[in-house]
Amino acid sequence: MHITYIGLGKMGLNMVTRLLEKGHTVTAYDRDNDARAAAEKLGAKVASTIPDLMADSPSPRTVWLMVPHQVVGDVLDELKDHLKEGDTIIEGGNSPFRDSVARAKDFHARGVRFLDAGISGGPGGARDGACIMVGGDKDIYSDYITLFHDLAVEGGYMYAGKAGAGHFVKMVHNGIEYGMMQALAEGFDIMRESEFELNLTDVARLYNHGSVIESKLVGWLKDGFERYGEDLADISGSASASGEGLWTVQTAKEMGVGVAVIEDSLNARTKSQAKPSYQGQLISVMRNMFGGHSTSKDL
Repeated sequence: MHITYIGLGKMGLNMVTRLLEKGHTVTAYDRDNDARAAAEKLGAKVASTIPDLMADSPSPRTVWLMVPHQVVGDVLDELKDHLKEGDTIIEGGNSPFRDSVARAKDFHARGVRFLDAGISGGPGGARDGACIMVGGDKDIYSDYITLFHDLAVEGGYMYAGKAGAGHFVKMVHNGIEYGMMQALAEGFDIMRESEFELNLTDVARLYNHGSVIESKLVGWLKDGFERYGEDLADISGSASASGEGLWTVQTAKEMGVGVAVIEDSLNARTKSQAKPSYQGQLISVMRNMFGGHSTSKDL
């Protein structure tokens, strides 16, 4: 396929690399000159503006957005004047699912097809195979099964349901992630404070060999200890949040669903902003290892 790709950050550039390796043709845009140069070096055709990008892309166009959810609306607004009937937008940011529902309806009225795609796996997944959950019209999804197959880890893509379902499933995924990370942070904090002078790196390594809590998160925690040391002296104790945990809690409350673990983990991150802690450092280092998020004590 020919993919018109917008957003060449940590996730986007790695995904473009994978697309090119799978034999797709990519015309790409990012406002950052260095990002465009990197994509061009990989073999993508690049454009310096969105109008140029759209002019250089054959119709009907498949436009993949991989930008932060805070700017998705602005990019879509700029795209509207350049989209034609029959074009397809695949929105790969972690947007609020209700925004995706509204956007799908708006673009449908314009004759433009719209899919919301939640992407999990961080930059490594974007490069080596992501987990992709897709919402929208099933017939549109069916047209892109080969594309999702090429971008996903083996067995790592699904049709989640009508418009908004992909971003809804990704929102809940991130809420669950909050709880899992908080549980690991609490457990390793307990072990650090115990009388046994435990080697936490070895414990993390052991947990990831056949235990019930074996997981990527435990593996990334082990990698973080190896990179930064178990005291995490240079890691911020103020754990950041990207928004999806809060959205999950808010949505659950609207539904009357109890989410005590996710809500407590969200509150712990909020409290860590005023009172940094070792648990905050543990969460920060895990976020850094899987997503490349900053660990600076200045943030």
